[in-house]
Amino acid sequence: MKRLIVSCLVVGLAFNANAQNYWKKNTGKTAKVFLTNSATNEKMVDKGTIKFEKFGQPKETDACIFVDPDFKYQKLIGIGGAITDASAETFYKLPKDKQKEIIEAYYGKNGLGYTVVRTNMNSCDFSSDSYTYVQENDNTLKSFNVAHDEKYKIPMIKEAQKLIGKDFTFYFSPWSPPAWMKSNKNMLKGGRLENAFYQTWADYYIKFIKEYEKRGINVWGLTVQNEPMATQSWESCIYSAEEEGEFLKNNLGPTLWKNGFKDKKVMIWDHNRDLIYQRATTTLSDPETSKYASGIGYHWYETWNNKTQLFDNLTETQRAFPDKFLAFTEGCKEQFDMSKIYEVSLGELYGRNMINDFNKGTALWTDWNVLLDETGGPNHVGNFCFAPIIADTKTGELHYTYEYYYVGHVSKFVKPNARRIGTSSNRAALTSTTFMNENGQLVTVIMNDTDNAIETNLWIEGMAAKLSAPAHSIQTVIL
Repeated sequence: MKRLIVSCLVVGLAFNANAQNYWKKNTGKTAKVFLTNSATNEKMVDKGTIKFEKFGQPKETDACIFVDPDFKYQKLIGIGGAITDASAETFYKLPKDKQKEIIEAYYGKNGLGYTVVRTNMNSCDFSSDSYTYVQENDNTLKSFNVAHDEKYKIPMIKEAQKLIGKDFTFYFSPWSPPAWMKSNKNMLKGGRLENAFYQTWADYYIKFIKEYEKRGINVWGLTVQNEPMATQSWESCIYSAEEEGEFLKNNLGPTLWKNGFKDKKVMIWDHNRDLIYQRATTTLSDPETSKYASGIGYHWYETWNNKTQLFDNLTETQRAFPDKFLAFTEGCKEQFDMSKIYEVSLGELYGRNMINDFNKGTALWTDWNVLLDETGGPNHVGNFCFAPIIADTKTGELHYTYEYYYVGHVSKFVKPNARRIGTSSNRAALTSTTFMNENGQLVTVIMNDTDNAIETNLWIEGMAAKLSAPAHSIQTVIL
């Protein structure tokens, strides 16, 4: 028989000193609970309410998660995923009713509440082929044209934009400049941007922004380079921390400002947590470079299959640069296998990363492809991966993985501009984060990725409600 662990969850309920008075006046208050439970196959099921009663000092033997509203941290920019060529191509291979279902599932009133969209400038691995927006050796960029994106990518982005509305947050990342700008004369397999093309490449970003905005897609931000330390078999380009800084300071930053795009949020790094601190402290050591950067982006691929990921590197980076926001810009489960799309471990990978990332200061969280086909693609170099929704383009069937639901336990309930408040656990068995929405609503997400069910008390300044966390489950408590 599986062992039951007794736990309590300590949560504060307001942004101000009136929290205790709030609870004194609201004895008997209830909170709604939504649960995803792999054992019963429940997915974001409304489990009704839990009731709060008076509860004294927790004992040392009680496992507890403490949340204190007197400690307020980062404001949430938003949560979303990437609409890549692969996502958009797959989307338009499906029947119209399935297209509508997907858009509603992510961006609709009853969907996951996604507000963030990332896309690729020029091709990436999740494109059907390699492409750019200019003709070979066009130093003037007179041939610049985004017609390639108008077939699939732009229409799908606009569908998402329609449902998101005012909170639409769109940014882009380049995987590689055109081959003729690079040292290896190849968009694939690394290489560096030639010094002679630094300004031409900076002008390229401007062209991209103008063309997308001409089509009604407002660009919120951009990253300097996707994975600047990875020589991949697909589109890639290498920058040292110093090179990235020089390009931002001398070319990209001034060019953005000169063209009236000072408001665009530029994110450096856009690679893994392992080197984030070194890259940030090196690239941003020059104030003239730092003034052009708004955020520091990162991925999770350094140890994606390890429960002891390098989350503390985020804390150090945020401490060093409190004026820059942290942005999770990409992550997915690699090595696609259709037979494993319903494994709960896919969701737990997401839950573990999201909760820890937010608790370490992350303000923007972006999944990788929002949609892929039955092969985990299309992908022109065979780098097939999982996505929250997998579509069988042969049958039209949609498969919702646990990734979809685990992300949803945060994104559906925590709204843009919510403030994270202090959270601490005295047991590893429960992982939790808490946000306060602008309307005062408190949202606590609790994940149990162990084999043991956990009986808990949700403890709020002398008040408590009984709560159960089944093995391999995630739940959201809304007060």
